Amino acid sequence: MSIILPVKGIWPEMGENCFIAPNATIVGDVIMGKECSIWFNAVVRGDVNSIRMGDRVNVQDGAVIHCTYQKTKAIVGNNVSIGHNAIVHGCTVHDNVLIGMGAIVMDHAEIGTNSIIAAGAVVLEGTKCEPGSIYAGIPAKKVKDISQELIHGEINRIAKNYVMYSEWFKSPAPSGN
Repeated sequence: MSIILPVKGIWPEMGENCFIAPNATIVGDVIMGKECSIWFNAVVRGDVNSIRMGDRVNVQDGAVIHCTYQKTKAIVGNNVSIGHNAIVHGCTVHDNVLIGMGAIVMDHAEIGTNSIIAAGAVVLEGTKCEPGSIYAGIPAKKVKDISQELIHGEINRIAKNYVMYSEWFKSPAPSGN
């Protein structure tokens, strides 16, 4: 069963049609929009500061969203995919962003709209990633501008697919099971 707990009397709030995996953890000052999904072993920890998530955000398996006490909040826009085992910490992620598997985005970083953070990239504290760009490496650096094909073929496709995947877990079991 999912762990959904209040911190200092503040409960997480979920929008319409959200999916929370049975072993996901969501605590404290977390507000998420509609059609979000928090996947297996993912942690959204709004205990030390607030986390705000737009619509159609998917936090994939093992990913973590957290903040720094009294210093940073986490703000995640609409149509954002946070890949498996990624860490999004005390930063701002604008709309239509893909954070790749295993990537780390640190405090006060800002990820511009229509951007991709490559798998395994480390976006250092305070880094401003330009809108419409791909960032990769350690530390993450801009490697190129993003094409419309990647915006539609990757960023939008993955966000839409995760809404679809979450529906699979909401369907009733077939009779006889």
